[in-house]
Amino acid sequence: MVMVNQDTFTGPSFSLKNRIGRVIWGVFAALFFRLSPRPFHSWRSFVLRCFGAKVGRGVHVYPNVKIWAPWNLDLADECGVADGAILYSLAKITLGQRAVVSQGAHICAGTHDYTRPGSPLVAMPIEIGDHAWVAAEAFVHPGITIGNGCVVGARSVVTKNMPPWTICAGHPCKPLKERIMQEA
Repeated sequence: MVMVNQDTFTGPSFSLKNRIGRVIWGVFAALFFRLSPRPFHSWRSFVLRCFGAKVGRGVHVYPNVKIWAPWNLDLADECGVADGAILYSLAKITLGQRAVVSQGAHICAGTHDYTRPGSPLVAMPIEIGDHAWVAAEAFVHPGITIGNGCVVGARSVVTKNMPPWTICAGHPCKPLKERIMQEA
C-alpha cells in the first residue's frame, strides 16, 4: 500500500512531474490515441510505449480506452482492452498474457483512506493474470489480484483476490465454480 499524500485538502496527491506528464499524455491521447482507427492496435501500442508503458506483442488496446497514466501499465503479449474500459492506473496495473478487459470495465488502482484526517490517497497495484477475463462493466478495487484463467462476470464488483481458473461473479464478487477449458 502506498500513501501518496497525507492530506488531499491541502495539496496535490502527485508530484509536479507526474501532473505535467498526465497533461502531455492527455493531449497525445486525444490527438494520437483516441482518434486512431480501430484496427491500428500497433500504433496505439507504440504511443503507449512512448509514454513508458510496457507493451507486449499483439496487444489490442482500443481507441476509446481511458488510461490515467500509461507509465503504470504492464501489458503482456496478446492481451486486450476493449472500448470504454477505464485503466485508472494510479499504481501499476498488470495484464497477463491473453488477458481480456471488456467494454466498460473499470480497473481502479487508487482510493482514499477515509479513516484518516485529510482522506489521503492510497494507490495499490492490480494484477490480472494470464488468460483471465474481466467482463463488461465489472469494477476491480485497488490491490486486487485476479488469478490466471479467472473469469469475472459482467458488472461484478471485485473487492477481494479471485482464485485462478474459477468463474466469479456478484456484488461483491465471489468464486462460483471451476473454469474448465474444453479442447478445441
